Amino acid sequence: MSAQEERSALVPRPSLYAYALRLHRGEPGGRLPARGYELPPRPEPTGKRTGWSETCEALEAVLNPWLTPSDAAAPDKIRSGRGDVARAAEEIHRGLRELRARDRHVQYVVSGAAIDDEVRARALGRCLVRTGTAPLPVCVGLALLARFGEPEDVPYLKVLGQLRGLADLAVLALDEIDRPMAALVWLGHYTEGPEERRLVDALVAGDADAVLRCLVAFPRGMRSSGTTRVRRILEAARLVDVLRAERLPEDPPAAELLSWSGQLLLWAASPHDDRAEILHYPEAMDAYEAFVAHAAELPPGVDHYALLLSVALELHSGPSRILDWAPGRREALLDALESVLNRPGWKTVVSEGDPEEGRGPGSDPESDEAATERRWRVDWIRRTARQPFRRVTGPEERLRFECTEIDPGDWGGTETRILVDGRPLVPEVFGRGPANCPTHLLDGGLLRAADEPREVQLAEAYCAEGCCGALYVTIRRDGDQVVWSDWRLPAWWDSPELPERRFDAAAYDAEVARAENDHSWASPAYRTARLIAAGLRDRPDLLTRWDARLHWVSDSYRDRGCTDISLMYRAEPDTGRGRGTGRGREEDSWRQRMWRIPVDGTSPQDRASAALRRLAAEDPRTYG
Repeated sequence: MSAQEERSALVPRPSLYAYALRLHRGEPGGRLPARGYELPPRPEPTGKRTGWSETCEALEAVLNPWLTPSDAAAPDKIRSGRGDVARAAEEIHRGLRELRARDRHVQYVVSGAAIDDEVRARALGRCLVRTGTAPLPVCVGLALLARFGEPEDVPYLKVLGQLRGLADLAVLALDEIDRPMAALVWLGHYTEGPEERRLVDALVAGDADAVLRCLVAFPRGMRSSGTTRVRRILEAARLVDVLRAERLPEDPPAAELLSWSGQLLLWAASPHDDRAEILHYPEAMDAYEAFVAHAAELPPGVDHYALLLSVALELHSGPSRILDWAPGRREALLDALESVLNRPGWKTVVSEGDPEEGRGPGSDPESDEAATERRWRVDWIRRTARQPFRRVTGPEERLRFECTEIDPGDWGGTETRILVDGRPLVPEVFGRGPANCPTHLLDGGLLRAADEPREVQLAEAYCAEGCCGALYVTIRRDGDQVVWSDWRLPAWWDSPELPERRFDAAAYDAEVARAENDHSWASPAYRTARLIAAGLRDRPDLLTRWDARLHWVSDSYRDRGCTDISLMYRAEPDTGRGRGTGRGREEDSWRQRMWRIPVDGTSPQDRASAALRRLAAEDPRTYG
């Protein structure tokens, strides 16, 4: 052993809490470090790496005698006294010293442990959190406090949450005690960009006015940073408390604050980037209620109309509908929004566009691109204005297919929202992406019921099915009923088996027919897409002659004035990579070709006919 190693063995290591506290005290103004602090260096465990089950079993062998002292194998000296808790902490340190495990293993084992003595478990968690010198025992303490922590633990959890490798469990524990602090620690650790950095600093300083100014200064591109980040901002800024006030702050202006508040709620509810985090925001219903209470304070205009209409669509058929609403509470919010949008100034937006557009001394005319985008947005408002305020009763309440186009000025996209007994099905049972678009589910007749069972993909993960899976159901006719059964989720999905659902066949057929024939919601680009898809179903030879197939066709995700067609075609043999030689997978021989058709002033029927004629004459691989 070297002299350095001998010295390290003789000098006790400081606790990780003491190490993090020293670093934190060195930060000017108590700032939270971006990305957290590195853990102090320590020797690697010498134990061998094992799989998930083996690692969890090894953890249980070390922890269970100390977490469940009623067990016959528990040491005789375990008591609730302080000395015995310290002894248990020492033994846990010793038992975990050479184990290769991670925080997620610890959280899984501790969360599932049968613990009868909560007082002792809390004391053990505190001892490990405050005195632990290695990450794994401290993780055990954090996992225990996630179950049994109290407000007095918040300062310790906040400090340990600044260490990489401990942040996730510290935030998990804080979530059960102090959600705004949990959100602040999360944002401090995962913050990105100067705007968020300024927000975190203002939150740490407790400067409420600066927090609001930072919020309204965020760039619009923040939407792409993920729904978890948006939900954490809502929690850390305590935005619901600001909106509950009878009078909103004057700085920033109330309209800016309200606009951003509504936008944050919508982004948190979006299933297009990640799961709909609005379902994990405990104050979501209060936030919606407070926002709607101030909705009339927004000045009429295209942007504000689109915002209020989007909130109404979300409450009507989006993930937010499955929040735990008291009877009539959600409907009251929709009535309030409808009342605002029915006022004369707001009706002018639907009939004439933005009353403030291009007006006022010194105002610059909009660019052609901005003006075009605004026209598309006004057209969307006109098509969609009544959709969220229609009340569905009778047989239609049992099953409803809502073709819903998202605000093209924000993110856009179209989905077939499936409401069963008034509840959106896809976010409730899947939650990793929106329901598939109407061109997939309705235009191809996939939702029709036949005697022969058909498996249908209802939704795909926002990333890809190969990454986070998809939701499938088998649809079949059974006498005078239609049955949805044999649900299929990713094999790793941890959820109970979904029940079979039965619908009256006559009512089911009527609803499918209504949804298939309702084009009132569709944009010109989307109507073009539906006509092209129908034409290709009627004449499959238009693609097979080129050894191609249709992947999807829809209005453009990025340019609302275009129809996008995704075609798959056979790639040329590539013997260097094993493709075309029989050694590669069959799907590896297909390549994607995107074809964009602009809306040019002609009718959707004319654009679709021209596209089909071109496919009959030219190989799509030659298109620009």
